[in-house]
Amino acid sequence: MSSRLEKKSIVIVGGTTGLGFSAAKSFIREGAQVVVVGRTSESAKAAEAALGENCVAFVGDAADPATAGAAIDLAAERFGGFHGLYHVAGGSGRKFGDGPLHEITDDGWQATLDLNLTSLFNSNRAAVRRFLREATGGTILNMGSVLGWSPSSAFFSTHAYATTKAAIIGLTKSAASYYAPQNIRMNVIAPALVATPMSQRAQETSEIIEFIETKQPLDGGRIGLPEDLDSAAVFFMSNESKFVTGQVLAVDGGWSVSEGQVGG
Repeated sequence: MSSRLEKKSIVIVGGTTGLGFSAAKSFIREGAQVVVVGRTSESAKAAEAALGENCVAFVGDAADPATAGAAIDLAAERFGGFHGLYHVAGGSGRKFGDGPLHEITDDGWQATLDLNLTSLFNSNRAAVRRFLREATGGTILNMGSVLGWSPSSAFFSTHAYATTKAAIIGLTKSAASYYAPQNIRMNVIAPALVATPMSQRAQETSEIIEFIETKQPLDGGRIGLPEDLDSAAVFFMSNESKFVTGQVLAVDGGWSVSEGQVGG
């Protein structure tokens, strides 16, 4: 029985830590060869050591327009082709000045958009250009968030971040429509609160933990784990989803359909 990603060469932007690293492990287990992109040489070296011979790490800033294209070139050179992009890179803009609308600074707004939206624009554009040039088709999976359409004002009031995640859905859907005749598929996976380095503040706040028990009620009411997203990511990167494009899949423990109870 063949593996679900056999002979697939995949680039994961933001693949050396957190959700991207977890996905890289699953992709390799399913037969893929991956290029993981990270910001530091330390994380790149650690990822290569952990993931083995079917992984090459590339150091670069996702907000740099040249990074994704260079990683895609590396995948084609090292593994003989390029079949899919998984864009995971991004993060909270709180430390830059993100927050409620009336408090967002100009710098906070721009930094958050660059971190989450411009970086994804760069990688998606590079991937589509490659797919068009090679006339091979391919698949792109973008990392969204339930905050793009399902806000939580009590604990997650970073409005620039939410804006970027809503925009990712708009970009993905419109591009998916445009490039479907070229057999280029584009989809979004949207988690709720997942245990990653980005969510450390939330993981250490007892009021948020209590809120999550009713906001993400599945499996006992808990924060998600990176591996909770991996099967969905494998599906979108594999031929199993060859008739699926322009879709948003929430892997959110029930967040989108639950009210959540805020303590008084």
